[in-house]
Amino acid sequence: MVWHAEYEIIGRTLICEEWDEVVVSEKQSVWVAVGVIENGQGEIFICQRTGGKHQAGKWEFPGGKVEEGESVAEALDRELDEEIGIRIEACEPLLKIAHDYGDKAVLLDVWRVTRFRGTPYGKEGQPALWIPCEQLVDYDFPVANRPIVEHLLEKVRANSHSDQ
Repeated sequence: MVWHAEYEIIGRTLICEEWDEVVVSEKQSVWVAVGVIENGQGEIFICQRTGGKHQAGKWEFPGGKVEEGESVAEALDRELDEEIGIRIEACEPLLKIAHDYGDKAVLLDVWRVTRFRGTPYGKEGQPALWIPCEQLVDYDFPVANRPIVEHLLEKVRANSHSDQ
């Protein structure tokens, strides 16, 4: 596979707007659909990774592996139902991130979820909560998720400047 994207590299993280096919390294890469779930109060839903998982104990935006034959939207809807008990009604692409952890490479296909059915909760027993966007910096996220946090905070800062 090859890159077909405009991108920016920060450390071992590659951030891009679009990609057709991606390879981060020769090791196996995991394509992950990620949901940034927002409520009407401007809060974001996050979950804590449980023991036994890669990056256990860190906070994350919910989602999971895109299975063969699935679109990203289908994978995201399935994963959010399995992980936090909601079904997507409206979402849009937000950001794409490739990161090599050394032992594992991930391709994060991040989508903004603005409308959904159900009430999200830690369906697998994981801690989960709604937090104001500005408080995302107070939580320990995996390195690959940090560009998502920065992107969301930039939007908050841009909105606060336009309100002045």
